Amino acid sequence: MTIHIQNLTDYPYASGRRVVMGKRGAVATSQPLATTAGMEMLLAGGNAVDAALAMAIALTVVEPTSNGIGSDAFAIVWDGKLHGLNGSGKSAQACTPNRFEGLTLVPPLSWLAVTVPGAVSAWRALWERWGKLPFEQLFEPAIRYAEEGFPLSPQTARAWRQSEQIFLPLEAPEFQPLKAVCFPGDRAPKAGEIWGSEAHGKTLRAIAQSGGESFYRGELAEQIAQFAADTGGLLTKADLADHQPEWVDPISTAYRGLQVWELPPNGQGIAALMTLNILEGFDLAKYPRDSIDSFHLQIEAMKLAFADTYYHVADPRFMPITAEQLIRKTYAAERRQLIGETAIATPTYGIPKGGTVYLAAADQELMVSFIQSNYEGFGSGILIPGTGIALHNRGAGFVVDPEHPNTVAPAKRPFHTIIPGFLTQLDGTPLGPFGVMGAPMQPQGHTQVVVNLVDYAMNPQAALDAPRWRVLSGKTVLLESTVPRSVAMGLSDRGHTIQVSGEVGNFGKGQLILKQNGVLIAASEPRADGIAIAL
Repeated sequence: MTIHIQNLTDYPYASGRRVVMGKRGAVATSQPLATTAGMEMLLAGGNAVDAALAMAIALTVVEPTSNGIGSDAFAIVWDGKLHGLNGSGKSAQACTPNRFEGLTLVPPLSWLAVTVPGAVSAWRALWERWGKLPFEQLFEPAIRYAEEGFPLSPQTARAWRQSEQIFLPLEAPEFQPLKAVCFPGDRAPKAGEIWGSEAHGKTLRAIAQSGGESFYRGELAEQIAQFAADTGGLLTKADLADHQPEWVDPISTAYRGLQVWELPPNGQGIAALMTLNILEGFDLAKYPRDSIDSFHLQIEAMKLAFADTYYHVADPRFMPITAEQLIRKTYAAERRQLIGETAIATPTYGIPKGGTVYLAAADQELMVSFIQSNYEGFGSGILIPGTGIALHNRGAGFVVDPEHPNTVAPAKRPFHTIIPGFLTQLDGTPLGPFGVMGAPMQPQGHTQVVVNLVDYAMNPQAALDAPRWRVLSGKTVLLESTVPRSVAMGLSDRGHTIQVSGEVGNFGKGQLILKQNGVLIAASEPRADGIAIAL
């Protein structure tokens, strides 16, 4: 008998995962082929940074629904101390407020949402500082997947199919290259189908051979600027040439004996730190993990942190207050007083006094927390002809309110949702990188993973597996379908407007590697296609 495997996206029975352990190195991503790209580098004698970069580059090919060559990126690296890299790009010099007159938001499917893509510069900067293998070698798996094609994984295929209704109706000329490359025959490829892009492979070769210079100051930059000029875009060669990634100091807070690290604004990692500061005043461990009280307190703390984040956070050059003010324990104590037995309807901000991929890699000397993103699916919908470069729409993170610190302006970084995380002991001993991708779900995912690890003593895989909640707006909270019904009903009784979803993509996708007694313990998100590998 011949078995014909048909439905690659239907899994009717729960499938358990276990942590993966090793001593020499560990890697984890949301896509198995990307994870094996990282393992190729470790087996070739590379280090964790080499592995992380090979995975990031491969993900631009094998998970284009979430990221691409035209993405932004951020990273935290431990090499004995923590270093942060902000690889997000700034808006074009021509991105002036008058271009947004009459708009209530930045249109996400447009050139107006495109800032300078920073991912390529982040790859180069990280490699220059820590890379061990030749830069070009890091691109080999990705180029192979692009030129030879690869079988599309199930969750990526689902995301691709869901994108049909967004991108296929677009008729303006700037959107046609993306449709031709990513939706051949006017449809998304299916799970198991072979998809590739020779143009993507050619572009990766050019970036590898030029050390990234072609993208910002060479032939690729010319192609980007020319297509922008031809189709109403704002980016110019000068905007691309002016781009530089920025080394930053990570920020942190202590949470019950653990130090939790995030990158400072313009990202939203600070929301996770503010939430944990508020939660520290409650004894969560006295409540069962899947209980009404535990969920209620976490949700209310998150709502308060989001209120502050959305009001205050922007490019730090334009913020009237500092990140340090927002994560003060005294400020958290003030905010904590607002939490009662029932849901806060519309949390207000306070004034302190005084479509993404995440990956993790580690060896015994280096640990890397890395994230890069298009923002929404394939991003702006704009792909530079003949290159495979799909441009993100991170500029949609700006607001058009001229009084807001995150208002649109020239040469400015927008509010960013993508945040790599890292955990250490209070004395600085590294535990490891962690992250949960998924737009506003990211600081919510970070909070829940930390609470699971610290308050409920879960192992890394269980901390990722556990049912999740997601604050939407006002009193509305989305619960994963695996949350006990009694918890959903109890939260409703406390005034929360509860929605339940079986769509796993609503609750983020995470990776986690922790080091204990010299052993690297890795876990990969069950809500994605990915895997963790260790050796």
